[in-house]
Amino acid sequence: MTDSRPAAAPTTRLRSVSLREQAREELRARITLGQIEPGKVRSVISIAEELGVSITPVREAVMDLANQGMVEVIRNRGFRVPQLSEHDLDEIFRIRTLLEAPAMADVVRVLGGARVPEFRRLAEEITSAARKGDLAAFLDKDRQFHLGLLELLGNGRLVAMVAQLRDQARMRGLQKLADQGELTQSGEEHITLIDAIEAGQAELAVELMRDHLAHSRGIWAGHAEPAS
Repeated sequence: MTDSRPAAAPTTRLRSVSLREQAREELRARITLGQIEPGKVRSVISIAEELGVSITPVREAVMDLANQGMVEVIRNRGFRVPQLSEHDLDEIFRIRTLLEAPAMADVVRVLGGARVPEFRRLAEEITSAARKGDLAAFLDKDRQFHLGLLELLGNGRLVAMVAQLRDQARMRGLQKLADQGELTQSGEEHITLIDAIEAGQAELAVELMRDHLAHSRGIWAGHAEPAS
């Protein structure tokens, strides 16, 4: 006897995102984009009101970010974003270069010349966001691109270390650079890197990442600093 019942629809797995996670990612974006002024104490209550949620998920999000070195908790007052000096940025990007640049050779080896359309799409989205001056999208796609390439190596500690270094840096004067079109070159550098990776050019990929991070060092500080 033929079963006339309709076939079951494919199961879609949905990711449940808690208010804590949402609050943490919103605060992370605001801090990295410089929208929360460094050195100024902000109360958890005021942030909760801005986000339209209760105090608890915001307090938990702040503690998460404190554990990552992004904020300092001020007892009975709230939290503040630490001041970041030029020396701090130098240290952050120096370590990122030591980790990310040589890792590109391993990415080339793992991929073995395979096409990576998802990363080319991200690179194009980064460039598009740069042209539009959409800083939130630029930051989000850039994060996905850099951490995603490292995830291909299966080294969770490496990904976590670079993610933490990214979070400890903060952008200054980025909107001005976006308005002047200075971010577009940075976006296009991602496309050039993907070209090298797909072509199996390990040494070139390493040099391109090193140059890109040198350029990014100036961008994150709020002034144009061309790659070599």
